[in-house]
Amino acid sequence: MIPWPGVAEVCVLYGPELGAYAFDDPHPFGRRRLPAFWREFLDRGLDARTAVETPEMADAPTLARFHDGRYVRFVQETRTGYLDSGDTPAFPDAYDAARRVVGTTLKAVRLVMEGRFRRAFCPIGGLHHARRDRAGGFCIFNDIGVAIQILRSEHDVRRIGYVDIDAHHGDGVYYEYKSDPELFIADIHENGRFLYPGTGFANETGVGAAAGTKLNLPMMPGAGEDEFFEAFERVEAFLAAAKPEFIMLQCGADSLKGDPLAHLQFSPKTHRHAAERLRALSPNRLVAMGGGGYSPENISRAWCEVIEALI
Repeated sequence: MIPWPGVAEVCVLYGPELGAYAFDDPHPFGRRRLPAFWREFLDRGLDARTAVETPEMADAPTLARFHDGRYVRFVQETRTGYLDSGDTPAFPDAYDAARRVVGTTLKAVRLVMEGRFRRAFCPIGGLHHARRDRAGGFCIFNDIGVAIQILRSEHDVRRIGYVDIDAHHGDGVYYEYKSDPELFIADIHENGRFLYPGTGFANETGVGAAAGTKLNLPMMPGAGEDEFFEAFERVEAFLAAAKPEFIMLQCGADSLKGDPLAHLQFSPKTHRHAAERLRALSPNRLVAMGGGGYSPENISRAWCEVIEALI
């Protein structure tokens, strides 16, 4: 059988073991998210249009490229309670589950940088609230931060574009790289006056030599597709001027209408649009990560729209 033309273009990183990164009911980051996505993925026949690659685990020295070693040991040793102030529960397999997310994102980056695929998608990834020394907002380890470090140290990629369309501001990326003049961040999210983590205001554009390399575009509650498309024109112009060598997209689905934790009114068209436009800017070096989203139906539709756009 002649393979589908897109199969050499895009890979999806999937394995049921990725679903171990989830929390018990009634936590919103629950265990139905990954299976809902996978059913939609198969129903759309996307397994015939992409290559499916298996997850990998990152080891402690790799995590320490971004995270404080004491924090890595804290996660490894903590089995009960919370890893932060009350959003991110500890559980017996949390360390392995979280480092599998990081390892899988790093595998996606490696496959793209080696030229085996032009673009990649990781459904469980984009844990953008974790800081170097602590968890936050359901995020234990920040796979984005580790990937940035690996891109620079192992692949000699300096200028990196990071686009985040999750409803929540990617504070764990912004604040850890606010002084980095070669990380270009464009973040569309619900206004921090109304939503966790309460950050990401328009005047947060980077610090020192990095001033102007960060673009925060807060949306008012109730904002819909028209506002998103208008904001994304600014994202495109920002990235076109920056000329990044590699682009990462965090495509959290909690910005869609009906999410139980946020108040934006986007549709899956917004996620498809973002992926299509970023593919045009960076057709050969683009990795997308699922991010947040607490309606399984919204997750499955938005993420599959992203994959179809990458194809």
